[in-house]
Amino acid sequence: MDISVVIPLLNEADSLPELEAWIRRGMAEHGYSYEIVFVDDGSTDNSWAVIQQLSQSNPNVKALRFRRNYGKSPALNEGFKIVEGDVVITMDADLQDSPDEIPGLFKMIKEDGYDLVSGWKKVRYDSKLMKNIPSKFFNWTTRRMSGIKLHDFNCGLKAYRNEVVKSVQVYGEMHRYIPVIAKMNGFSHIGEKVVHHQKRKYGTSKFGMSRFIRGYLDLLTINFISKFSNRPMHFFGMLGSITFLIGFVIAGYLAYIRMFADGYGMTRRPLFYFALLAIVIGVQLFSTGFLAEMITSTQREKRVYSISERINA
Repeated sequence: MDISVVIPLLNEADSLPELEAWIRRGMAEHGYSYEIVFVDDGSTDNSWAVIQQLSQSNPNVKALRFRRNYGKSPALNEGFKIVEGDVVITMDADLQDSPDEIPGLFKMIKEDGYDLVSGWKKVRYDSKLMKNIPSKFFNWTTRRMSGIKLHDFNCGLKAYRNEVVKSVQVYGEMHRYIPVIAKMNGFSHIGEKVVHHQKRKYGTSKFGMSRFIRGYLDLLTINFISKFSNRPMHFFGMLGSITFLIGFVIAGYLAYIRMFADGYGMTRRPLFYFALLAIVIGVQLFSTGFLAEMITSTQREKRVYSISERINA
């Protein structure tokens, strides 16, 4: 199979028929073998009924339905598990991503040798105050922290080599950091393509400022995991050793003064309590490093999401 198109969605019943028809036309025009994988993230409208109708008219449609809303990252994660195409395309269901970009993305993966190609919505039709400006700041921060020179990490339109999506696991708000996770796993040939951004035609935006806060926390998590996931003792042990040593030296200094100098009570000095605190924290950090080493030595259980129904998947 040439292409798998993974489409996470939440309450997008109005846009689904037009989106499926658009993708189908493009695939037929270029002669691609393909599948469309809809992942219904707990929609409360009739999105699932629409998907069922689409699957009856198009055997290339597959679908998963969550029992409740988990989020975009889990939706992509479950979709990645069942894709079969050599190239995997992700896009949003709101028609703001154009399926006409698929051939160009496919070519960059298959012919130009990229592992991952991210779309760049250079011209956007979103609110500048609520989305554009925060998005630019978010992308700038992510570029600086990850070292990946992409302009638009949050663009839902991306293309992956099949091996890439099979090697990543995304949760929380980590879908926007898949390029970072892919780089961690050794897929470093990452490219970018300017794509057309369209105004929303149906429904309402699922964007919220809280997503940026959660996104930044996930970015910190990814950076920590990329550096210390296989050696947590190097992080916690180093901090614990330094903190413990500082406290021990201060306590030794106070003990020396108590015995050989002015005889002033150790416990009456504020510095004594700082030394005691540093020693306790140092021991705790060192112990945390040991526990983290024990946890990472065992295989972490995979996250499970409750899927209520499937179509051809």
